[in-house]
Amino acid sequence: MTDYVKYEQDGPIVTLTLNAPEKRNAISTFQDCDDVVAAVHRVNRDRSVRCVILTGAGTAFCAGGDLKAMRDRKGILEGSHADVRENYRRGVQAMANALYDCDAPTIAAVNGPAIGLGLDVACMCDMRIASDKAAFAESFVKVGIVPGDGGAWLLPRVVGMSVAAEMSFTGDLLSPQEAKDVRLVSKVVPHEELMAAALALAGRIAANPPEMVRMTKKLLREGQHTRLSTLLEMSAAFQALAHTTEDHREAVNAMLEKRKPTFTGR
Repeated sequence: MTDYVKYEQDGPIVTLTLNAPEKRNAISTFQDCDDVVAAVHRVNRDRSVRCVILTGAGTAFCAGGDLKAMRDRKGILEGSHADVRENYRRGVQAMANALYDCDAPTIAAVNGPAIGLGLDVACMCDMRIASDKAAFAESFVKVGIVPGDGGAWLLPRVVGMSVAAEMSFTGDLLSPQEAKDVRLVSKVVPHEELMAAALALAGRIAANPPEMVRMTKKLLREGQHTRLSTLLEMSAAFQALAHTTEDHREAVNAMLEKRKPTFTGR
């Protein structure tokens, strides 16, 4: 990884910071995308990680694509129509697949504007909380393009089709409270309290059996696009595994003994 993604771990919680404040954390190069993918792969390989917080350095969460790169057709936008199509697959779409499929639960701590691709990056996470200095826009139409990163799939699943269509067709900017009203974010907090709130939420998640949380995430993801009968089969298989774990026995015993459980991931 380069410095675009800052990887910090404190116990079971990893904080990933998009670390290019000079360009408002815009994503414009293959390396930017590769760094996000690499960070997620690192999380997936480390079973000690129980929750991930994604945030931005400086005043923005992520300003989306780089307008100067768009104007000059640099980075991902270089080449013919066929080249650009393949570049999207290799770049922002590979990033979208990796972040959406991260094994550990993910929280977007939206510290400032999340615009276009930046909004969709937030929607790739499982949960979103916002600073009162945040702003949100599905603004691709404002620069004469379409959501090339999966936003047309992601956003309706977060806010519903009607709100997603309004946001996508107008490109209008939403305030933090408006984002909360349409359930784009679950919580709005004062800017200086954002990371504390994200860490508190991550801590509540990390206190639970880690493999059960990861399996629950897989079920939630699968449940968005599969039949109930298929999900029930998958749930039965996961449940059979869960009942054989040490963490399950520890959870039951702790409840019966009225004490705090200690989970090991086994």
